[in-house]
Amino acid sequence: MYRFAKAAVNITGQAARQVRHGSSDASNFHVKYGNGLIVGGAVFCTAVWSYVLTQTGITWNMSPVGKVMPKEWREPESEE
Repeated sequence: MYRFAKAAVNITGQAARQVRHGSSDASNFHVKYGNGLIVGGAVFCTAVWSYVLTQTGITWNMSPVGKVMPKEWREPESEE
C-alpha cells in the first residue's frame, strides 16, 4: 500500500506542477487559433453533411401523412 500511496502523491504533485506552469499558455492558444478552428469546423461539418444529403442516396423517412391511403376493410369469411 505504501508504494501505491507514494505513486499517487507523485502523480498529484506532477499534475499540480503542470497546472501551475501551463495555465498561462492555455489562453494564448485560444487567442491564436480559436476563430480559425471554429470556422474550419463549421466548413468541414457543412461539407460532410452536404455530401451525405446529396450524394449517398440515403432514403430519408419523410412523413407519410396525406400520402398513404388505408385499404378497404375485409369482412372475415364465414365458415358454414
